[in-house]
Amino acid sequence: MSTALQQGLQRFYGYERFRTGQEEILESVMQNRHTLGVLPTGTGKSVCYQLPAFMRGGQVIVVSPLLSLMEDQVKQLRARGFKRVAALNSFLGFEEKQQILRKLQHYDLLYVSPEMLQNEFVIQRLQQLHIQLFVVDEAHCISQWGQEFRTDYLRLAEVIRTLDNPPVLALTGTATPEVQADIQHLLGDLEMDEHIYPMDRENIAYFVREVQDQQEKNETMLALLKKIQEPAIIYFSSRTMAESTAAIIRANLPELACAYYHGGMENEDRILIQQQFLAGQLQVICCTSAFGMGVDKEDVRLIIHYHLPSDKESFIQEVGRAGRDGGESVSVVLYSPGDWQIPVHLIEQDLPEKVSIQQLLRFLYQRVKAGHTELPAYELLIQHIPISETQWRFLLYQMEKHDIVKGNHLQYGAKAWKDFLDSIEKFVEGRRKHKLVQLQRMKEWVYTGTCRRQALFADFQHEVSQAKGRCCDNCGDTLTDWQASSAKTQPNRTGWREQLQHLLYQ
Repeated sequence: MSTALQQGLQRFYGYERFRTGQEEILESVMQNRHTLGVLPTGTGKSVCYQLPAFMRGGQVIVVSPLLSLMEDQVKQLRARGFKRVAALNSFLGFEEKQQILRKLQHYDLLYVSPEMLQNEFVIQRLQQLHIQLFVVDEAHCISQWGQEFRTDYLRLAEVIRTLDNPPVLALTGTATPEVQADIQHLLGDLEMDEHIYPMDRENIAYFVREVQDQQEKNETMLALLKKIQEPAIIYFSSRTMAESTAAIIRANLPELACAYYHGGMENEDRILIQQQFLAGQLQVICCTSAFGMGVDKEDVRLIIHYHLPSDKESFIQEVGRAGRDGGESVSVVLYSPGDWQIPVHLIEQDLPEKVSIQQLLRFLYQRVKAGHTELPAYELLIQHIPISETQWRFLLYQMEKHDIVKGNHLQYGAKAWKDFLDSIEKFVEGRRKHKLVQLQRMKEWVYTGTCRRQALFADFQHEVSQAKGRCCDNCGDTLTDWQASSAKTQPNRTGWREQLQHLLYQ
């Protein structure tokens, strides 16, 4: 098997050897075993499902969390000559979706959003295929996002059963033992080969800068950008702050091409920003967590967290976007007193309040008693109940799980509704406490006096590799004389053949 995989790697990618963990995961996949793979961010997880798609018959279905990530990977593969690949998501118009669905059997590799897998017609078409592998990319999102943000992740187990239980590959860059167990449980209690590798990256150094207010935070950020002058990503908890800070950077450092990116932008604008950053036309991105997952840019040298991350998993994922080429890179958290209140507020926003749950159930139950069993549209609902669309999706999933909702209809039965109310209030409170504990661990990391690398990865692995170069501020390292190990990013100067190829694959 290893010889065939080595030949495949050389033929399709031009590489002589696998990176850590890739070959072991691939051997499990090629034996049609359910597999969980945890590899550090930036170490080539996509090879673990792309190679089987290229090497053998049948379709590989890849569930991916971000639409821009799908589009980027499809474009990259087509540019390299792999034409039998497509993405099925809400970016596409009706005719484009229909065209892909009509030609599904012609694709070896199909990227699809978890929401699209709730479409009955899509499932019917997938059932007609020979699915050799069902992949859940960025699988930590099942545990982190699925519980309340994107509940369609929690329906993947049912999708897998409907598709006649194909071999499943779950891949992620960060997962505590608790999250690893959560992933396997939420995918249907699968018995999975586990290939878990250390998540720390020896070439990333960690620094925390405590500042007193936003003005000092901006001054520190600008000084870092001016000094390093390399590709950088700055993460924010607020869309508004991402936009306004991008304007501050452009005004103070006009030599650095800077843009903002968040989930409130038009799809086309987000794709454009991402492509410009990948091409080296932008050096600095001010963004929310919507940016960066799976973005394959090797020479990012600086990750700044303008706001405190809500948990270590997210932080590790975001920092992992730096130094994918092995060059020395830096993570800087800018922290001011009171910053921890921002993620607390976001946690409260994600989960519905007890009063809102009671009001919602009272409103829906009155409709059922009056004979209106069909689920109301969200637009009608918010005229009566102050609840966000995310909170509504979360509660709707829970009602389906407890048989309060079947299909598109509410079910009558006073005791069932009372039991559900008790159950959901306990569940929401448990989720809230869980998130606050994760935030507290992040806050403790910010204030730790021990090695930051050791403290960051202690929950994930037994040993942490020694840093190559600088380690962290608590180990006595500074950024005073730090110079990026890569050359300055230059604009692409491609020949006419490359330019023509790029145009043809748009």
